[in-house]
Amino acid sequence: MARPPVDPRLWRHARSARRYLALSVALSLVITIAIVATAVALARVLAGVITDPGQRTLGKWMTELVVLACAITVRVVATWVQSRLAHRAGATVATELETAVLAAGARMAPRELETRRTELAVVVGTGLAGLRAYLTGYLPALLLACLVPPIVLVVIAVHDPISGAIALVTLPLIPVFMILIGLLTQGRAEATLAATTRLSDQLLDLFAGMPTLRALGREGGAVESSTTSGRTRVRPDQDAGLGASNRVQRAGSIEHRVRELGDALRQRTMRALRIAFLSSMVLELLATLSVALIAVSIGLRLVYGEMSLYAGLVALILAPEVYLPLRMVGERFHAAQDGMAAADKAFAVLEPESAAAEPGMPGSAAAGPVGASDEVDHRRSSHGAGAAFGGVIAVRDLAVRARDGFAPAGLSAVLRPDAVTVLAGPNGSGKSTTLQAILGLITPDRGSVTVDGTDVRDLDADAWWGRVAWLPQRPVLVPGTLRENLELLGAHVPDKSAQGAARVVDELEAACLATGFDAVLADLSRGWDTVVGAGGVGLSLGQRQRLALTRVLAADRPILLLDEPTAHLDPDSEAAVLAALKQRARAGATVIVIGHRPTVLAAADHIIRVRAEARDPRTVVPR
Repeated sequence: MARPPVDPRLWRHARSARRYLALSVALSLVITIAIVATAVALARVLAGVITDPGQRTLGKWMTELVVLACAITVRVVATWVQSRLAHRAGATVATELETAVLAAGARMAPRELETRRTELAVVVGTGLAGLRAYLTGYLPALLLACLVPPIVLVVIAVHDPISGAIALVTLPLIPVFMILIGLLTQGRAEATLAATTRLSDQLLDLFAGMPTLRALGREGGAVESSTTSGRTRVRPDQDAGLGASNRVQRAGSIEHRVRELGDALRQRTMRALRIAFLSSMVLELLATLSVALIAVSIGLRLVYGEMSLYAGLVALILAPEVYLPLRMVGERFHAAQDGMAAADKAFAVLEPESAAAEPGMPGSAAAGPVGASDEVDHRRSSHGAGAAFGGVIAVRDLAVRARDGFAPAGLSAVLRPDAVTVLAGPNGSGKSTTLQAILGLITPDRGSVTVDGTDVRDLDADAWWGRVAWLPQRPVLVPGTLRENLELLGAHVPDKSAQGAARVVDELEAACLATGFDAVLADLSRGWDTVVGAGGVGLSLGQRQRLALTRVLAADRPILLLDEPTAHLDPDSEAAVLAALKQRARAGATVIVIGHRPTVLAAADHIIRVRAEARDPRTVVPR
C-alpha cells in the first residue's frame, strides 16, 4: 500500500511535529503571499518605467518599491524561520520517536526482543536520523507545493489567461513523472534499510566469533599452511580429515568477508543516489521546458501587441514559481525516504497490528507497545503501585509455545517463602521461560501464574517488579560505575556517617563476602567508583557474575529469581552463594533457582522438574 505524503502516525507519536506542522503551514501561506506581492510590485515598476519615460523617477514608484522590499524581506525571513523550526523539529521528533521505540522495545517479550534486537538498534541508532531530511526539506516543500501553485496559477490566469492555460496543462507533467519515478524506486529505501540491518547482523556475528577464532588460531584464515619442496603441509593440531583440496585456504577470510559486506552496502547506496540524481534531472528538464514555453508565448504576443507589458511581466515572473515547489518535492523525496522507511519500522514497534495474536508475546499491554489496551491498563490499575504482594507463587498447567512444541509443558507447582526451590530439567525444557512467565514478561499459551491468588498479568507491573530481584543467565550491566550497577535493584553503598548506615554496610559486606566480590573490590583502586563499559567491559566473566549476584543478595526484595547463579564460580564461592540464598530463604524470602549442578540440587528444599513436550507434526496448524 502506498505511503501517504504526510504519515498521520508521525503526528500521533511526536507531539512536537504537530506544532511544527501548524507553524509550517502558516509560514508557507506567508511565503506564497510574499511571492505574489513581489511579482505584482516588480511588474508594475518595470512596465511603468519602460512604457512611460515621464515616470522614470524614484518618487513615482516609492509605494511599489516599499511593497517590493517588504515582500522580499518577509519571504526571506519566513523561509529562514521555517528552516530553523524544521531543524529543531527534526531533532526533537527523532528524539521522541527514539525514546518511544526504546520504551516499547524494553516492554517486548524477551524472545521477540532477541529476534528484533538488531532491527531496533539500526532504527534507533541511525535510521530515525533520516527524519530530519523529511522535516527540514521534504515537508516544507510539500506544503509549498500544496499552496503556491494553485494561488500563483490563479494570479497568472487573471493577468494572462493563455499563460495560465499553458501552465495548467504542463503543470501535471511533473507529478506524473514523480509518480513514475516513485513506482520505479518503490521499496528501494525499505530494501536499503533491510540490507543495513542484515549487514549489521552479519558483522556482529563475525565480531562475536572473533574471540573463539583467536583461541583456535583461526582469525587469519581457516587453515594455516606452509610449503616445503613444493608440497603442502598441515599442522598436526588441525583437522587431519580435511580433503587435499581443502587443506590450504586463503588467509584473511574474515577480512575478506567484512570487505564484501561493506562493498554490498556501498553499491546499494550508490544505486539509490544514481536514481535520485537522474530523477532530479528529469524534473528540472520538464520545469525548464514548461517555463520556456510560457516565455516564448509571452514574447510573441508582446511583439505583435496582443498583450500589455505589465501582464506579460507578471506571468513571466510567476511562471517559475508555479513549478519550483513541485521540483523541490521531487528533489527532496529521495532524501526523505530513508527516514520514513525507518519511521515505518518504528511505527511497526509502536503500533503492532496483531501483537496479542503472536505467540510468546505478553499480550498487547504486557509487551508494552505504546497505545496498549485501555481495558488492560484499567485492569492493572486495580492493583496499584502501593499494593502489597506476598511470596506465594502458584504455577498451574503452564505451557508456552516453543519452536518444536511447548517448553515448559503442563508445569504445575506452588513456590512458597522460607524455602529454596530449584527448577531442574534438561536444556530447552523451559526453565528460563518459566521465570519470565513469573515476571509477567511472557503470556502463557496455556495455564497461569498467580501471586497470592492474583494472576501476574493483572498486577501492576512496576509494583510487582519492584518486589522481585532477577538474575538472568546473562546479567545486565550498564555503562557506569560499579555503584550505579549495584543500585539498579535498590541496593546502595551508603555514607557511613548516615543514620542506619552501619546495618546497611554490614548487609552489603555480607553479600560481597558471600559472592567473593570483596576480593574483586580489594583489587580495584577506586572500589565502587570503578567505571565499567557496556555489558561490564573491564571486568572478567566471573567478576561480572559476582557483581550481579551481589546486587541480588544486597537488594531488599522478598522474591529472588536466579538463573544459573553459580555459573563461572569456583566450588568455594558456589558454596558461599548457596549458603547466602538459604539464609535469605530462612528469613522469609521466596528463592527460586535454576540449576543443574549436584551442589545446587543438594541445597534445594524443593526440586521441581521442568519438561518440554514435542508437538505432533500432524497437529500443526499453519500460521
